Amino acid sequence: MDRRAGHVHSAAAKAGVVNLTRTLALEWAPHGIRVNAISPGPVDTPQTRERLWPTDEIRERILRRIPLGRFGTEQEIAQACSYLVSDYAAYVTGDVLTVDGGAWLEPGMFSTD
Repeated sequence: MDRRAGHVHSAAAKAGVVNLTRTLALEWAPHGIRVNAISPGPVDTPQTRERLWPTDEIRERILRRIPLGRFGTEQEIAQACSYLVSDYAAYVTGDVLTVDGGAWLEPGMFSTD
């Protein structure tokens, strides 16, 4: 069985968010409105520990696939948001900021092997 099968809904949704972000950025730029998105990677919270990596074995398997070797924090995602709404990002629009410790570089982040 192909371990990549069954992810089409997630891939389509993510592509839709990227396209929506870029389209709205084009439409709203003439009004001085910037539109960006954040693509977070695995963030360690009580809810993710319970639902996504409920055992040490699953947790370690996922951590091995993150180049920085750790989960993100809620504060790191909040800081990325703060950057995008700040004057430091005044010339940024239509972008998707990936905040995931390099996880997107790894194939099959949540595969079962």
